[in-house]
Amino acid sequence: MRLLNKDLRLQDVTLMYLTVLAAVVVLLVASYQAPAVHSRPALAYHIPLDPAGQMELSWNISYPTQELFLELRVKELHHGVLLGMSDRGEPTNADLVLLWDDGHKSYFGDAWSDNEGRVMLDAQQDYELLETHRSTEGFFLLFKRPFSTCDLHDYVIEEGTVHIIYATLERPVLSLHELNISRLLPGVQRVLLLRPDAPSTALPRDVRTLEVLAPEVIIPTQETTYWCHIYQLPPNMPKNHIVMYESVITPGNEAIVHHIEVFECSPQMDTVPQFSGSCDSKMKPRKLNYCRHVLAAWAMGAEPFYYPADAGLPLGGEGSSRFLRLEVHYHNPLLISGRRDTSGIRLWYTPSLRRFDAGIMELGLVYTPVMAIPPRQRSFQLTGYCTAKCTQTALPEGGIHIFASQLHTHLAGLGVRTVLVRGGRELEVVQEDKHFSTHYQIIRVLRKMVTVLPGDALVTKCSYNTEDRNKVTLGGFGIMEEMCVNYVHYYPRTQLELCKSHVDTDYLQKYFSLINRFQGREGCSCPGTAVEEQFSSLSWDGFSGEVLNSLYLTSPISMHCNQSTAELFPGEWEKQEIPEVTEELRRALYPCEVNRRASSPNANPTEVRSDDHRFI
Repeated sequence: MRLLNKDLRLQDVTLMYLTVLAAVVVLLVASYQAPAVHSRPALAYHIPLDPAGQMELSWNISYPTQELFLELRVKELHHGVLLGMSDRGEPTNADLVLLWDDGHKSYFGDAWSDNEGRVMLDAQQDYELLETHRSTEGFFLLFKRPFSTCDLHDYVIEEGTVHIIYATLERPVLSLHELNISRLLPGVQRVLLLRPDAPSTALPRDVRTLEVLAPEVIIPTQETTYWCHIYQLPPNMPKNHIVMYESVITPGNEAIVHHIEVFECSPQMDTVPQFSGSCDSKMKPRKLNYCRHVLAAWAMGAEPFYYPADAGLPLGGEGSSRFLRLEVHYHNPLLISGRRDTSGIRLWYTPSLRRFDAGIMELGLVYTPVMAIPPRQRSFQLTGYCTAKCTQTALPEGGIHIFASQLHTHLAGLGVRTVLVRGGRELEVVQEDKHFSTHYQIIRVLRKMVTVLPGDALVTKCSYNTEDRNKVTLGGFGIMEEMCVNYVHYYPRTQLELCKSHVDTDYLQKYFSLINRFQGREGCSCPGTAVEEQFSSLSWDGFSGEVLNSLYLTSPISMHCNQSTAELFPGEWEKQEIPEVTEELRRALYPCEVNRRASSPNANPTEVRSDDHRFI
């Protein structure tokens, strides 16, 4: 009996030993065969970088972790590639990510360029390499980085325009210190990297389409062309609602068609002359200047634009125009000749009207020469107001809901910001672009709708750079003149179409008198002398510029609280006080500002191995 028990115990021990041994083997094999694997992010957004279509950038956004996932595709890779971000697309003082080889090994790293374009490896490596691979479509480089890294050499990725610079490396790089980006002649592309994360609205079943297209244009053999074309809607078209629009790009021209806009002409014009040609042509009819009510705007890399589920933009019907102006911007730096184009905008509309008409309202400054920018200014600000008195007069009791906006300046514009003010407190930013470019104009859907109530104020501030100008820059319609505008898209539509301001002209005359006396002249500041002439006669120095800035910041304003008929709402609108802001909005902290790290865990580049789907 004891022997039997002993035998049983030996069998148990043997079985236990074999079970443990098998478990250990399974664990060892599993740990060897299953290293940690990144789940590959879906990349929702794409944009060609160069006019030849050799490089493409794809990306996606993680708002919870405040990170961007980016993938760069290069059709033909030689010894490396460079991607960067800078304030205005300059190769100097840029935040860079590079892939390079020294003839033997390949590396991936975070770098930056100094004020002469020389490349330095960043002591804080904030770009994380996720994957590299080749296919028949080219070489792919997948990486990620936070919106903000709290590194002085890194670009802060914010809502608004990002100027991307790019270049390929044609020779081995023995040392990054030998690399100078300025000598590589990098290309520049503008893009909105941060997009709303809201799902698109489903289209109705009875949706129809209308295509406003360029008529077989032969793209001119020059770097920049703005092409204008007049389009007529069908006669007696009843009222519909535009619920979505998207670009229609001629295949092969994806890297040349830069941006497209569709404008409605003034309903007061019974006829508009047919025209198809350069927008700068002396043959362009003057009536086309009254076709500036924006219906749709697309720029390279933009997604289809969807209206909110309960609103649509009116198209056709009483009070609308039959005439539309299509404007296509061609960017052709390679001077490709003979290329034909029929690109444009496809409008998706429905006869089943939604609950609300959407409207477009102009905020900012009136187009007038009384708002001027002195020459040789690094950053000069002008501010336009939509006052509490105007919104109290014109808006319904429940207010309006802004869901998108289109910022606008001309060539000197650096940045635009519109903020909602309630009771003297900045409540929220409607839209801001610190790196605005007039060459990248797009209607931007807000991540969160902004509700404007009667009695609220909207303040639109624009900054300008005129360091390359020796003459004063006046407000006006010309490309060398300036504007400060935010076209906000909202619902429900009201009669308030324009809520803008300019400095009171009597106070501007006091400015001219003061500066003329200070400069020892007897310049006429009488009403009969044109403002343009008075500005041009000044000698511009630090004093005259500072006093003008002070005038704009403190003097009463003339309000344009206009109805859709272009008439003012009833009320007194001259010599109005500037809206007072007693509390400014504070920016939310980035994760790196909340959890600051003492030093980077890795200050060295990542070696890229060929046996790891990596590049050489």
